[in-house]
Amino acid sequence: LLLLDEPLAALDARTRLEVRAQLRRHLAGFEAVAVLVTHDPLDAMVLADRLVVVEHGRAVQEGTPAEIARRPRTDYIAHLVGLNLYEGRAQGRTVQLNGGPAVTTDSDLSGPVFFSFPPSAVTLHRDRPTGVSARNLWRCEIAGLETRGDRIRVDLTGELPLAADLTAAAAADLDLHLGSIVWAAVKATQTHAYPA
Repeated sequence: LLLLDEPLAALDARTRLEVRAQLRRHLAGFEAVAVLVTHDPLDAMVLADRLVVVEHGRAVQEGTPAEIARRPRTDYIAHLVGLNLYEGRAQGRTVQLNGGPAVTTDSDLSGPVFFSFPPSAVTLHRDRPTGVSARNLWRCEIAGLETRGDRIRVDLTGELPLAADLTAAAAADLDLHLGSIVWAAVKATQTHAYPA
């Protein structure tokens, strides 16, 4: 049983990477079951073969890191893996989101589903676009702007609250600021729907 929390968190970023790499190699060569308990999602995603995600004292999802990252089942997990996540009911390629608009996906499903897409799939426009191929289009208001490396994370409210990632140049071209009204578009091919 390995308990990881404060020991790695107290290290600088470069040392954390080195320790994770050494620990991953050690665990790969270990010929028994090792249980790793951590509050750091990156440690879990990098070091584990299987994950059990616990929220408020109960297991909410389990699987390989890739399965969990591809098909998150809670807002917390979606936030950790960097996805916009919604629940709804599918009929063919249309999903009626709970408390929200109908959206289009390239998956053909029926019944309760999760609907997700990465913030990088979102394009923003100052005016309602014409002639765009995106089937999903929403009028939104900018509620937050945050620099993340070479990207700008834009938090949007409106008919569909969501996050978008833009280059700094795109954000500057759009003259984005808190309270700005923009149109957010996502192509159906950049969404993912799966059974709830």
